Amino acid sequence: MKRFWTEATLREADGGWQVWLDERAVKTRCGSPQVVPTQALGEVLRAEWADAPDEVQPDHFPMRDLADRALDTLSKERESVVSRLLGFADGDTLCYRAEPDEAVARRQAKVWEPIVTGIEEDLGITLNRTHSITHRPQPEASHAAIRTRLEAENAFVLAGLDAAASLAASLCAALAGLKDDADAQALWAAANLEEDFQAEQWGTDEEALARRNAREAEFTRALAFARAARSAG
Repeated sequence: MKRFWTEATLREADGGWQVWLDERAVKTRCGSPQVVPTQALGEVLRAEWADAPDEVQPDHFPMRDLADRALDTLSKERESVVSRLLGFADGDTLCYRAEPDEAVARRQAKVWEPIVTGIEEDLGITLNRTHSITHRPQPEASHAAIRTRLEAENAFVLAGLDAAASLAASLCAALAGLKDDADAQALWAAANLEEDFQAEQWGTDEEALARRNAREAEFTRALAFARAARSAG
């Protein structure tokens, strides 16, 4: 599709902010006004449209896709999203460790433990760690506190968290990414620690590296989207 607009602008709208392409207001794929809750998120979307090339493809607009999902789907299915995110807490990659005598276990403790303890301190909870592959759910009180935190977020934040947690197989990494000073690259490296450790031992190929880099870019965008959706700016 050829780019049909000259200028992308951000305007206040009923309930938030909306991007306009020349004099056409952007809508979701389902036809709803694509109004987002913060100016910061609106600017992210505006920049995506403004930076689009002359020949545009659907995959040029990942932030628009997240906004569409928040408005068209998550706003109506919050409970299913919260439940899925709680499932990532139970199976969180960062809580399933190698046996203590394995070399990778030392790296896991060094990299993963600060992230997990940071989430525990933020939410006032305790998270189970295990050295077994056997599923070990988190304590009920921790579940309840995480649910309360998630239910307090708007649909746009949940959309970003859901995408990030799915990519990282870790709710801890996704929640840590909401902090203003979060290092998305470091969090992605943490989520991929075991895979990267194996690559160091046995090597990797260009296809695997390209796949890792593409997923890292998706993870970084999802966290940026979620942070912007929480911003007061």
